[in-house]
Formats: sequence, C-alpha cells, structure tokens
Amino acid sequence: MSTTTIGIIGAGTIGRALAVHAVKTGHHVQISNSRGPETLVDAARALGPAVEAVSVAKAADADLVVLAVPFVAVPQVAAAVGDWTGRTVVDATNQFATVSFEGRAAVGELTGSEWVAQRLPGAHVIKAFNAMAGRYVAADPRHAEGRQVVFHAGDDIALNADFAALIETFGFAAVYVGGLADGGRLMQLDGYLSLLHVLKQD
Repeated sequence: MSTTTIGIIGAGTIGRALAVHAVKTGHHVQISNSRGPETLVDAARALGPAVEAVSVAKAADADLVVLAVPFVAVPQVAAAVGDWTGRTVVDATNQFATVSFEGRAAVGELTGSEWVAQRLPGAHVIKAFNAMAGRYVAADPRHAEGRQVVFHAGDDIALNADFAALIETFGFAAVYVGGLADGGRLMQLDGYLSLLHVLKQD
C-alpha cells in the first residue's frame, strides 16, 4: 500500500480527525459525504490546502479509503461506487441500527465488518478506528506515558501491516488483533476492545 491519497467517506468527527492526521504527514485527502462536495467546501478549506471536497465515488478512488459513515448508510455508499474491486477500505463504522447511534443492527452470525465487506465485493476491508471515541482519534496520540493504541483487524495480513506502518506515522501505536471474524468481534459494539483506551509504552 503506497499511500499518497486518502479518501474519506463521511465528514464527522472521525473522518475530519483522520484528515488532519493525514495532512500533517504529507498526504493529500479527498473528503466526501452523502450531500455532495459543495456542502464540504468550507470544511475542506478549514482542514488545510491538501484537503479537497469531492464526491463519494471520487473519494473511493483514493489509494486508501476510510469509511466513516453511520452503519445503516453503508448500502447507500456501496451503491454510489458500484465496483469495489481491489480497493483497500478502512471500516470505521459501528453497527448501530440508526443514525442517532441507537440499537444494534441485526447482521446474523456475521461481525459488523464482515457484513460491510459483503456489501463492498472485491474490496480489502480493514477494521479500525471504530473502537475508540472520536475525541481520542482527534487528539495527539503521543502521551508522556506512551502512544494511543489503535486496534485493527483484517483478513489480508500484508495490507494490515502496511496500514499499521501508515498510522504509526500519524503517531498511533497499531495493534493487529486478527481477521474480520475473530478480530472484528473483539472490536465491534460490546466487544472486549470496544472503547478500551490503551497506551503503548515506548
């Protein structure tokens, strides 16, 4: 994963926080939402000259795509792009049943990220940034006691290693916890790692 452009789908707290971290480390960011790029022009300008407001389809063409939308909006995003073959997607969603973060969406025996991956056929999905509150994503990950840990999961070990190297440049400490089934279950709502704040001692 030679990442130079990061596409962010969803302009909420996590999406904007990751845009800031990416820009600080020299990446170009394309940020999008469901309402169209014209609604994000001011936000993109505030985030810096390396941030561009684009359509969802354009953001999905980036070297690395971050999916930071409400869980129930995933099918809409999937349809807006269509062909997800070969794309690397960081799934930062949590399987709430509503956009107001209430209830839990029914996905059967699947983990939330396995369900997301099914709707993005051909994509390489990495689960990350969902298990921590947005304010911790936005904050400086470097503390006197250590670096903020970001748990991540995915079935492609090599891509997860590349992703880990990327977020380490942001200042986070990446900790791989397994594939989308086992690792994703640890990280999703009610999982053992959900909202667990961990610092790695350096």
